[in-house]
Amino acid sequence: MAEDIFYWLALSLTPGVGSIFIKRLLDRFKTPEAIFRAPMKELLKIEGLGEKVAREIQKGPLEKVVERELSLLKEVGGKIITLKDEDYPRRLKDIYDPPGLLYVRGELRREDELAVAIVGSRKTSPYGRGITEKIGQDLARHGVTVVSGMARGIDSVAHMGTLHGGGRTIAVLGCGVDVIYPSENRNLFYQIIEHGAILSEFPMGSPPEGGHFPRRNRIISGLSIGVVIVQASAESGSLITASYALEQGREVFAVPGNVGAEGSRGTNQLIKEGAKLVESTEDILEEILPQWRREKGATRETETPVPDLPEEEKVLYSLLGETPLHIDAIIRESQLDPGKVSSLLLNLELKGLISQWPGKCFSKKM
Repeated sequence: MAEDIFYWLALSLTPGVGSIFIKRLLDRFKTPEAIFRAPMKELLKIEGLGEKVAREIQKGPLEKVVERELSLLKEVGGKIITLKDEDYPRRLKDIYDPPGLLYVRGELRREDELAVAIVGSRKTSPYGRGITEKIGQDLARHGVTVVSGMARGIDSVAHMGTLHGGGRTIAVLGCGVDVIYPSENRNLFYQIIEHGAILSEFPMGSPPEGGHFPRRNRIISGLSIGVVIVQASAESGSLITASYALEQGREVFAVPGNVGAEGSRGTNQLIKEGAKLVESTEDILEEILPQWRREKGATRETETPVPDLPEEEKVLYSLLGETPLHIDAIIRESQLDPGKVSSLLLNLELKGLISQWPGKCFSKKM
């Protein structure tokens, strides 16, 4: 087994050592192996870390436990990504308490940095299911990855809508990645692995305990540029995700509901408190796409010089990046006539500068 993965797993499985302590320990000792070799007096200098947890660390890695964990993960074709790995999600790494490691089934890609979370009630109405399905499909067609928790209700519909739109989706679980919960989502579970990723910070075989889900919610928001809440009562767990999103500096969106309906009180209250009201997917895209392009713009300018093109072709080319962008978004951002945009995109495609994707989406050729 890879030595670094061994120590990462051993640290994450040490009783009393959660994500905050892992981050503080790494800030001081740099590597998990060094943490296990640290003397007691040095461990006790870590803020909040008491003698009980320090003694657990000093017991050293439990080799058989770690080997069993790796064996179980290998059986399901999974892998581990640690906080120090290059493919650890960039946005998640920047939150206050990122997981020290993630168990992954499926594949995380660079394009998943353009992600929006959709969460909501387990008890849904036809209205809630319909708008969630539509938003998921629309985001997929614009190249946006959809993140949710694979729970009954809105979460499951969000994943399915994204898949129906031909997009990528990520499910963050409140249990181990070898546990399918709820059981009726078995087919959805494997579709997500095929067209995205299943993630968890919990060890293999962990059951879906109530206390896991609030912790899971910070990962859902942490992976995303913004969080969309659909159908939430005043006591809904999805409001915890909205709270994490605000703490993490993410955009919060809410779909309004029936004023008298219990299942809409949470979302309507979010709107009163300043969440952006969502009437269509365009309300989400007009917030997240400019932010995404600002983040990527400087990198693209330094890495990919703009070719010598006529002015209008240059405008369209500068709007595009690695992530496919739907033609409607290109028209809106360029403020050019739709027929003109179609003609210019064809010219750029013939020049070998851009690629067309299913669903009238376009990206630069990299």
